[in-house]
Amino acid sequence: MLTSKNKFGVFLLLIFLFIEQQSNGQSITNNQTGINNGFYYSFWNDRNSGTASMVLGPNGRYKTVWSNIGNFTAGKGWMIGKADRVISFSGSFDGGKNGYLAVYGWTRNPLIEYYVVENYGDWIPPGGISKGTFSSDGGTYNIYQTTRTNQPSIDGNQTFQQYWSVRKTKRSSGTVTFANHVAAWKSKDMNLGTTWDYQIMESEGSKSSGSSDITVDETSKSKVP
Repeated sequence: MLTSKNKFGVFLLLIFLFIEQQSNGQSITNNQTGINNGFYYSFWNDRNSGTASMVLGPNGRYKTVWSNIGNFTAGKGWMIGKADRVISFSGSFDGGKNGYLAVYGWTRNPLIEYYVVENYGDWIPPGGISKGTFSSDGGTYNIYQTTRTNQPSIDGNQTFQQYWSVRKTKRSSGTVTFANHVAAWKSKDMNLGTTWDYQIMESEGSKSSGSSDITVDETSKSKVP
């Protein structure tokens, strides 16, 4: 029979094993979303070719590796996006020939996919002609708007707009004052939707190989109810 002392010892052991399991990280290779250490995470791989994986670390940390991939995206952040979230990120990123590190998310009404690209590989996303530039958080960004026709979205295959801010000087650590990008897009008649879906710091790869080790956090609280 377990004594009270022994029961307490078993309880401490279970806690230790739980902490050990969390510190070792959870490896993901299948498409899924969830909550890990208080942060929302998302992993999506179209599986047309190659392999991709994501390891969930403590707090807002995650690691990814992709090889000869068709297209995948993975990251950590928040289940509900905010127009005035201030996001901090740090770590390392290797975008290979065609990968990028970005604040990424969706809105509905209308359906918009948005990117604030902080780092990228050899190819500068998304291509095309810039709609102008603006400065934020110590850097200059090009603004782009692109159209996706009958392509995968959070609501199945849809036709929707993509909004982009692409930083001219690459970085893997820093702060993104997202409200500045919302305002810059709005000045170009690029309005986000009224309903927010998830918002993450993602690593994305397309027809390439690469890796990342990123930690994300929120540096200020939103004033939006």
